[in-house]
Amino acid sequence: MARENLNLQIHLIQDELLVMGSMVEQATLQAVQALKNRDINAARLIYNNDRQINEKRYAVESAVLILIATQQPLAHDLRLLAAMLEISSELERMGDYAKGICKVVINLKDIELPIPVKEFELMAEKAVNMFHRALAAFVSEDFQTARAIPADDDQVDQLFIQAQHFIVHTMLEKPAILDHMNLLLWVAHNLERMADRVTNICERTYFIATGEFLELETEPKDIQGD
Repeated sequence: MARENLNLQIHLIQDELLVMGSMVEQATLQAVQALKNRDINAARLIYNNDRQINEKRYAVESAVLILIATQQPLAHDLRLLAAMLEISSELERMGDYAKGICKVVINLKDIELPIPVKEFELMAEKAVNMFHRALAAFVSEDFQTARAIPADDDQVDQLFIQAQHFIVHTMLEKPAILDHMNLLLWVAHNLERMADRVTNICERTYFIATGEFLELETEPKDIQGD
């Protein structure tokens, strides 16, 4: 009976993580659309809704800690619950990235400037796709899929480089809007970091299923500056 109750509680927490993940996915895609459309009202709404993602994280953490304290799980169950704590933190940070994009939209107001919209949209779509598959692999403990997903980060990195080149080139051509273009670098950075955090989720999935920790690195990234 205790085993059945523990399994039920774990599944309930997984469901909450999936809900939280859906909130992050929507916030990310909507934030990029708000930037594309220069929709300040939409950006403010997404920005303010970030608190719901934060609240969901704390609810998940509370539920996990209660289970650890009351059920004293061992081995696989303990790895799973520990992973849930870390994944809820990863999701909260991803929500912050979407919130940061909305902050850029609000700060830019209605100032006219060139934006690498295509690159941003593709980065968001690819990062969200990776993220969606990573959560699915986590729930099903599909460590083989989890191990393969981080390779897709190379595509996001390439789009990041393209967006970065466009922004820096525009800065050199139009120094008067340098500060505003610099805000767009943060948009690119946030989207690129979201994809990086997907790798962390995949590593946790691999650990849950195998009991071994494996760094799922792709090709080393260029180090720029100190």
